[in-house]
Amino acid sequence: MESIRGDLTLTPVGHVSSPLKDRAAAPKQGTEGAPDAWLVFEPSYHAALEGLSAGDRIIVLTWLHQASRDVLRTRPRDDPRNPETGVFATRSPDRPNPVGLHPVEVLQVVGRRLRVRGLEAVDGTPVVDVKPVIGGDAAR
Repeated sequence: MESIRGDLTLTPVGHVSSPLKDRAAAPKQGTEGAPDAWLVFEPSYHAALEGLSAGDRIIVLTWLHQASRDVLRTRPRDDPRNPETGVFATRSPDRPNPVGLHPVEVLQVVGRRLRVRGLEAVDGTPVVDVKPVIGGDAAR
């Protein structure tokens, strides 16, 4: 297996446009009341959207830019009743490499924008990749 040494560079392919402006007020998971949001892609990645359509289930990978990167232990769901747990055993956004993983449904494709349901990321969050959900008719 190849190891990565030094700095790793990710180039955002777009960003989230969402009514969620405040991280503290955002739902913990997209299924917990997240409003519809838009994924807005950079013009140079427009061709990468070909083949996506309304009804598709996709995984959106984001860079959780407001996360604390020095957190190694947390209480799941920020609930003080829960015991401290290592962040790798949680979905906490605070972690050494704050990659967000968001299963969403595509509602609409308009140019280089996707309207999606189930995205709890806040407005301005960088999008680093999109992948189809594997299984059934969605496998490509």
